[in-house]
Amino acid sequence: MKAVVCGASGGIGQPLSLLLKASPLIDELSLFDVVGTPGVTADLSHISSVAKVTGYLKEDDGLKKALTGADVVVIPAGVPRKPGMTRDDLFNINAGIVRDLITGVAETCPKAFILVISNPVNSTVPIAAEVLKKAGVFDAKRLFGVTTLDVVRAETFVQDITGEKDPSKTVIPVIGGHSGETIVPLFSQAKLAVKIPAGKLGPLVHREILDVHPSKPKLTVVGVQFGGDEVVQAKGGAGSATLSMAYAGYRFTESVIKAVKGEKGIVEPSYVYLPGISGGDAIAKETGVDFFSVPIEFGSSGAEKARNVLTSVTPEEKELLEAAKTGLKGSIDKGVAFVAKSPEQK
Repeated sequence: MKAVVCGASGGIGQPLSLLLKASPLIDELSLFDVVGTPGVTADLSHISSVAKVTGYLKEDDGLKKALTGADVVVIPAGVPRKPGMTRDDLFNINAGIVRDLITGVAETCPKAFILVISNPVNSTVPIAAEVLKKAGVFDAKRLFGVTTLDVVRAETFVQDITGEKDPSKTVIPVIGGHSGETIVPLFSQAKLAVKIPAGKLGPLVHREILDVHPSKPKLTVVGVQFGGDEVVQAKGGAGSATLSMAYAGYRFTESVIKAVKGEKGIVEPSYVYLPGISGGDAIAKETGVDFFSVPIEFGSSGAEKARNVLTSVTPEEKELLEAAKTGLKGSIDKGVAFVAKSPEQK
């Protein structure tokens, strides 16, 4: 099993590469970035785990060498968010980076499973799909937008209510997209069941400012939708959610690999091209968008089935979904248009 990390020297790429190097499921780990890869490679190569590590820069056909023989390609490449910057503000820079990396995948390892972390995911996954379509190698079952950080946050933030020692034991579907109001956690469908007390749902989902006491400053509670903003602000503009995103990316990558290796019953939410996946057409029709995150049943071929969880949403969740659909349409169209306007790659 060969895994490739594109953007391996960055804030997400380094800890993600460390976690993948420690995984017993990976035999070969290939690292690519435009700077810093030799140092990261040398550092990781000293770790006594199964995976053999190789690293490449852009020079000397480095991307092609990194991608040759890849089974899984994880893409955290791009610039991070800064204070006041939305995921949409990242578009002009990261869109070109993702386009060029996916072009390399299409040429070198078109059968690889592609896991896109680069923001804004709501647009970069449609960009990846359009590039693969142009190359004639698109397989919707093998392209994933990694939204697992939203799931991880939902599991963690609800822990105060559930009292569960291990928050990952509480399975919470998070659907929609991967930015702000497009993120819709379905606490009503959690397993183990979660009963959200009156007044607690709002702070869990989005940002709220609370008066905790007349003599104390107002308290800002950041929920699942805007969890990333809390990290950006706490880091004082020096970075975004890199460590938690690396963990989430690792968790999702391991799920894909386990399914490819034959493990059954693996289900993870992911932002996918619905019309290309079994069960996806009905969800696309209901949401009015072709790209949407829902729980996906994994198998040896990738995304085997999209689970329709929309039929059981609460009235409150339905309101959140309406806002999500509106936000997603613009982001998807922007990604598709970007590739349409891009010059043909030589």
